[in-house]
Amino acid sequence: MIHVAITGAAGRMGKAIINAIDRHPRTTLAGALEREDSPSLGRDAGELAGGEKTGVRISSETDKAFKKADVIIDFSTPEATMNLLADAVRDNKAFVIGTTGFSLHQRDEIKELSKGARIVMAPNMSIGVNLLLKLVHDAASVLGNEYDIEIIEAHHRHKKDAPSGTALKIAEVAAAAVNRDLEKVAVYERKGIIGERRPEEIGIQTIRAGDIVGDHTIIFAAPGERIELTHKASSRDTFAAGAVKAAVWVMDKPNGLYDMQDVLGLKA
Repeated sequence: MIHVAITGAAGRMGKAIINAIDRHPRTTLAGALEREDSPSLGRDAGELAGGEKTGVRISSETDKAFKKADVIIDFSTPEATMNLLADAVRDNKAFVIGTTGFSLHQRDEIKELSKGARIVMAPNMSIGVNLLLKLVHDAASVLGNEYDIEIIEAHHRHKKDAPSGTALKIAEVAAAAVNRDLEKVAVYERKGIIGERRPEEIGIQTIRAGDIVGDHTIIFAAPGERIELTHKASSRDTFAAGAVKAAVWVMDKPNGLYDMQDVLGLKA
């Protein structure tokens, strides 16, 4: 069995991952971490997630939560992830990162740390979203510069970063397929008299409302027609299942930085 520890165990995503670990035939929960002021400290992680007792109690102590783990699944904040990742690398534990909102400097640091650790990092662990990324690449490659590219993403009101990491990844994939530098062509807001749309623009628009789990649509539009590719998540279970799949997959891999395209075998 693969022993898995998680961060943010009392949160919505944490509970979904606990249940996904329980459902997977090759994984067992080995540790559950929460912040020091969490009212859930000391509770059984499985019971808190709405399942059977696991014997794993939620702790605020990293060493205690990670001690028996082979791999750690982390959905937290960029700052917390960087601290936890450093501990994991030190202790030779694999690490799955679902956190989004990293700075370029933090991304570079993660890449450097991966020289001494097995890391899977993806802004979205959903199998469907990662298939969408491949479809976006293929579509953009065929359609080229004749089609305008626009991305719309929608999430719940509590999401802290914008645009979503998934929307940015979609934009990166599309930009690479048409040989554009996303930093130069991305447009995140339009207001007022903005003039005619530049052909090279890639628009990324954000919606925050209610309890939307996660919707992403990419539009390829040209005079006379448009193509829309959409993924809608109705439950966090799809992200949790993907994260556990990544945790199992990475265990027998050499040190390095991987993503869900690697996990799912979608890379050419």
